[in-house]
Amino acid sequence: MPATLWFTGLPGSGKSAVARAVEKTLTLGGSRVAYLEMDARRKAYFPKPTYSEAERESAYRLLAEEAAGLYRAGGHDYILMDASAPKRAMRDYARSLMDRFAEAHIRCPLATAMAREAARPEGLVMAGLYAKAMLRKTTGRQFPGLGQVIGVDVPFEEDPKAECVVDAEHLSIEACRDAVLAFLLRWRSEDSRGGSASPGPHRRGE
Repeated sequence: MPATLWFTGLPGSGKSAVARAVEKTLTLGGSRVAYLEMDARRKAYFPKPTYSEAERESAYRLLAEEAAGLYRAGGHDYILMDASAPKRAMRDYARSLMDRFAEAHIRCPLATAMAREAARPEGLVMAGLYAKAMLRKTTGRQFPGLGQVIGVDVPFEEDPKAECVVDAEHLSIEACRDAVLAFLLRWRSEDSRGGSASPGPHRRGE
């Protein structure tokens, strides 16, 4: 069965950059990798998204079930999930569907994430996400397509049992990538020795 790794963290934490770097390295090494990014998958689930709370809950459920479908089908060595998932319950649901599942928390303070996100160009995610959320919160001004923003409108619930935690405030993207790859190597090594499906905690740079 493949190993499923969910990259989570605040918008602007660098989780997508780290996840993509991990995907590239694994693929170049010959691994078969499936990559599920919430921002892209949401538009597939909801072609005309409303970004409501109910829609967010449904989107994370659908993402978990899509990953589980790939997991059961086989054909991949790794399934990488790239999604903030502010509620632990969202990640716990995915965990309940797959035996070989781990969470990679790309951790950084909100202030750092806000500064990084402010410099991000328009893409799948609305540019100026935090600034617009703060303006809405203080003035009531509305921005079409801006749902609840993690860290401003809703808190990010950390999982103290996350298997891989990387300090993205002080480490480069390359160092974060290497930390995650070291975790995956240890996980694979434990599997080969008949260890548990869910690896123990791995923390880097804290």
